[in-house]
Amino acid sequence: MSELSDIYTGYIACLNSQDWPSLGHYVGEDACHNGRRIGLAGYRSMLEGNYRDIPDLKFNIEILVADPPVVASRLLFDCTPLAMFMDLPINGRRITFTENVFYEFQDGKIANVWSVIDKSAIEAQL
Repeated sequence: MSELSDIYTGYIACLNSQDWPSLGHYVGEDACHNGRRIGLAGYRSMLEGNYRDIPDLKFNIEILVADPPVVASRLLFDCTPLAMFMDLPINGRRITFTENVFYEFQDGKIANVWSVIDKSAIEAQL
């Protein structure tokens, strides 16, 4: 269990440092996000877009549970999206919210991600 937790915390460190060349150490070539196959290139593109839209984005692990081959995590965000976020006009306001996400690993890399962001928490801050 701790090996998978270590891989996951390394993945989060990779995201927070925006070390995109290293992303392939953590994400599989055929990765799927919320049921849609986007592959490693699409996954990287998605994350780069997130950082363009939210320059101060930082992934903070609040809860981490590993039951191989699955990791469940509650991520906490305190950030400032530049414009629209989840179809909401944030426009530079600071917001806090959580994401509940499950990751399925294959051969030590993320193969599937299922993510739900707490949109109602964001709406309550507007």
